[in-house]
Amino acid sequence: MIINKIKAFFCILVPLLLIYCLNTKFGDVPPVVKFLNPFKGFWQNAESTAITAESAINLPGTTKDVDIVFDDRMIPHIFAQNDHDLYYAQGYVTAMHRLWQMDFQTRYAAGRLSEVVGRKAIELDRYQRRMGMVYGAENSLKGMLADPRSKQMILAYTAGINDYIHTLTAGKLPMEYKLLDFVPEDWTPVKCALLLKQMSAVLAMGSDEFYMTNILKKFGPEITTNLFPDYPVKEDPIIPKGTKWNFKPLPVPLPPASYVQMMTTGINTKQLEEGIGSNNWAVSGEKTASGFPILANDPHLNLTLPSIWYQIQLHAPGINAYGVSLPGAPGITVGFNQNIAWGVTNVAADILDFYQIKFKDQTHKNYWYNNQWKATTTRMESISIRGEKAEIDTVFYTHQGPVVYLEKPKANFTMADNVPTGHALRWIAHDSSNELLTFYFLNRGKNYADYRKALTYFTAPAQNFVFASADNDIAITPNGKFPLKYKDQGKFILDGSDPKDDWQGWIPADQNPTVKNPERHFVSSANQSSTDQTYPYYINWEFAPYERGKRINDRLAAMTKITADSIRIMQSDTYSIFAENVLPTLFANIDGTKLNATQKEGLNIITKWNKRYDAKEIAPGIFELWTKRLFSDIWADEFSVDNVPMRYPSRDRTVELIVKEPNSKWFDNIKTAQKETLADLINESFKFTCDSLERKYGTIGTGWQWAKVKHTNVPHLAKIAGLGSKTLLMGGGKSTINALSESNGPSWRMVIELGKTPKGHGVFPGGQSGNPGSRFYDDMIDTWADGRLYDLYYMQSPTDPSAKKIAHLKIAKKR
Repeated sequence: MIINKIKAFFCILVPLLLIYCLNTKFGDVPPVVKFLNPFKGFWQNAESTAITAESAINLPGTTKDVDIVFDDRMIPHIFAQNDHDLYYAQGYVTAMHRLWQMDFQTRYAAGRLSEVVGRKAIELDRYQRRMGMVYGAENSLKGMLADPRSKQMILAYTAGINDYIHTLTAGKLPMEYKLLDFVPEDWTPVKCALLLKQMSAVLAMGSDEFYMTNILKKFGPEITTNLFPDYPVKEDPIIPKGTKWNFKPLPVPLPPASYVQMMTTGINTKQLEEGIGSNNWAVSGEKTASGFPILANDPHLNLTLPSIWYQIQLHAPGINAYGVSLPGAPGITVGFNQNIAWGVTNVAADILDFYQIKFKDQTHKNYWYNNQWKATTTRMESISIRGEKAEIDTVFYTHQGPVVYLEKPKANFTMADNVPTGHALRWIAHDSSNELLTFYFLNRGKNYADYRKALTYFTAPAQNFVFASADNDIAITPNGKFPLKYKDQGKFILDGSDPKDDWQGWIPADQNPTVKNPERHFVSSANQSSTDQTYPYYINWEFAPYERGKRINDRLAAMTKITADSIRIMQSDTYSIFAENVLPTLFANIDGTKLNATQKEGLNIITKWNKRYDAKEIAPGIFELWTKRLFSDIWADEFSVDNVPMRYPSRDRTVELIVKEPNSKWFDNIKTAQKETLADLINESFKFTCDSLERKYGTIGTGWQWAKVKHTNVPHLAKIAGLGSKTLLMGGGKSTINALSESNGPSWRMVIELGKTPKGHGVFPGGQSGNPGSRFYDDMIDTWADGRLYDLYYMQSPTDPSAKKIAHLKIAKKR
């Protein structure tokens, strides 16, 4: 009898446990029954190839009817009768295609991933909170809501997103919600601000001053100044050399006595990575076949599926703009209208500084400033953790900003490596701002004056705004809200107790460096130095290497009768000026008699190389690994010290050392008994390169081709296996115009021909839809990989016959 009861108990218990297990998420495994449910699971995300041509919905958020035409790439063209309905519809269709992406990115920025994935994300969430991401977003939102135009944009956009969310059933949730087993929450305006803060973090949160301070401590001011100069040896700046500054500059602050002493006698007390860059340029009608300007832009960012960008056209009274937007923010970020075109690249301005703080005691309630104790403020960050009790993290703020870490994270969390403990963070992204107005005015701009007005509203991340108009004006402006600093203020950690180390005001917006219609008939940028050394203000001491900018300027200077197609081809240019500069010295120091068969064959291949990073070339892989190993051989013995984070000198300085200072002491490895020479390092690094490639890819052959070594692909945003792209057999490298690495590169390629009627061409590596079950999820990748562009349908009405339309959605006011 008892045995039968036990059997009966287990007969009931086992199915119950099975039901629980199959409907519960464990670690990275989704709840299997929920995920496979034919009515609510991932099967519901498969899209039919048949698309409804005509449909209509009634929604409460519109004031008048809105027409949305979808073209053959599922790009929406929105025709509204007022601004409110325009941005409402933009929010609705963006959420329709990219809801999970918008949700994930803003959760990441806000430090809220632990809510979804559990404790594994806790250090990342703490980091985001401690860096002041939410604090900055809240301050920016105040600025956005203070102006009626941007307030209308953000509130209407938010309403459109929420009205879409409210239409979703469990079965229609995006697949990632099912994989990660959570549901969307209502959108809020602060999430739009968070998205812009995240872009600022991607482009401008990197900091070298902790590394540079450690270098100054170890080597002293003379060596530090020599190896880390304030201006590169070779440079082709964004504003052409010799440009005159037609303004009277403000007095530049003087450095405090402590800084002068530090740079005279020394001190006793997330380096930015190449690849986060971009290209843009504009040529005047003097150099084009049409007689009108052509503008090009290809912002380089981490490549993801879904794409970081969302293509869209916005049409309402006073606006007819086409381009790409950031999913989660209203307006068009990069694009064109009937009269003008604009694009952006990153400036890399020094708008983030760390201040060493002296606290009164372990309570951290007071800190020493201007010869007196000053009270800190606290911000309590509540971090929800899936399946656990929420954690409260207390962050102390000085007048400079948050004290990011009082002690290093216990876990191995590399994002904190360049954050010094006990230091306050001053970051421009913490300030109130209203970047939305910049795009509000650019989207409606008619001429150069409108362009300049729009830029005055842009704070961060500082961008090189390129411009062209049908009036035959071209211009470029390294633009943002730049702090007024003494030279090199922020190159090293600053003194949190000295008022002279605070930011001393702002460079006037109309004195930001700019050039209009230069004599060479083109403007360009590739993240290199903003100006020559005559510019009276300090923006930063180091920018991206000059080679991409130099190659762009050389090509544009030589080109005539330029067309959109010649510009398209130029965007995929793979020639390396870096290789041109350094290879002769490398070849001169190779001892071919001491190479094995594979090494001799490798040397023969690279000797004949045309210095182009083409997909099927073998030489680029050899060159990349060779120079990477050589640079490490030169610097690692002195600049790699346990628990003392430092960085290497720049590529520009290293190439100068190799080419012009062959007897430099830096070539000797201080960790060995013998004295190494430059030739020793060049030969060792070349042998290492060939041996490494042979071990990984076999004998020299197709396996060594650059595309296979580089392994370019477009991963899923959350790195979910199976939802990324295949390996793309593409050329390009970090030092070429087509600046492409494994998963970083041109996130949007655009070429705009201005004229009586503008013609746009563009592509990004992905698709409009964020749904992996849709044919529009990655349908543009092959076109992008081939270096081709689509013609952009710049529609004038919902019935414009020039576009290939596949669907029409009418949104009517719900009555």
